[in-house]
Amino acid sequence: MNITLRSGLAALAFAGFATGAQAADIVVGGKNFTEQQILSAITQQVLEANGHRVDNRAGMGSAAVRQAMENGQIDVYWEYTGTSLITYNNIEDKLDPQQTYDTVKELDAEKGIVWLDPSEANNTYALAMRAADSTEKGIATISDLAGAMNDGQGLTFGSNAEFYARPDGLKPLEETYGFEFGRANVKRMDTGLVYQALRDGQVDVGLVFATDGRILAFDFTVLEDDQGYFPSYALAPVIRAEVLEANPDIGDLLNEVSAKLDDQVMAALNASVDVDKVSVENAAAKFLQDHDLN
Repeated sequence: MNITLRSGLAALAFAGFATGAQAADIVVGGKNFTEQQILSAITQQVLEANGHRVDNRAGMGSAAVRQAMENGQIDVYWEYTGTSLITYNNIEDKLDPQQTYDTVKELDAEKGIVWLDPSEANNTYALAMRAADSTEKGIATISDLAGAMNDGQGLTFGSNAEFYARPDGLKPLEETYGFEFGRANVKRMDTGLVYQALRDGQVDVGLVFATDGRILAFDFTVLEDDQGYFPSYALAPVIRAEVLEANPDIGDLLNEVSAKLDDQVMAALNASVDVDKVSVENAAAKFLQDHDLN
């Protein structure tokens, strides 16, 4: 191979490398569970449909994805207000959902992170019952549950060990609502087993996460937290301030996505992947198509 040819090939290789290195103008992050993988795919697809070149780096741990954003290694991902408040900003005050959002928006702005519009999806702890039992017993709220327990119904409760023992877990919940399950009526088990135990009638009430796909798949009813006991973990897109300044359209695009998300929509998306075995990419594409966002 002559020198001229070798030089030409080297130049082409370098050009190819440079093009690849510059291919993505937005780096999307995400955590390592189904809900986050779906949101990362939705973000990638909606941005690519609007002319952005995206590098999707979903599958990171919670602390890692936050650190990567603070270090400028990722540009945008979806976060939970309660996680930022409690885990990243060490705020232990009990705040309502709007106060939680306002507080993390202000604190994270100091780190160059912008919170876009929050969705109605709130992946917090919740209490659930089988839908048929909820209807039959007339229990739609946790206050209704408290009334039933105080009337002597003796319902059993499935909980993970952490919630049973933690200082902001079961005991203060009972104190807030003025009832007790009673030690004999509480069945402690791994989180994943709670869903199965509730489905199979081994417990009457179960501790769940509000956007878990099994709520829909197993026909559970989530009881309304009518006294606002559980912290808010509202889902919202977060983006580095300098990236948003350079790409203001991204804020508009992701706010449109956020406006379409609530607990039921998120649970259905999670169920499509975890229960129906739809691919993350196809679930994301269908969501965007269904809501005219692509």
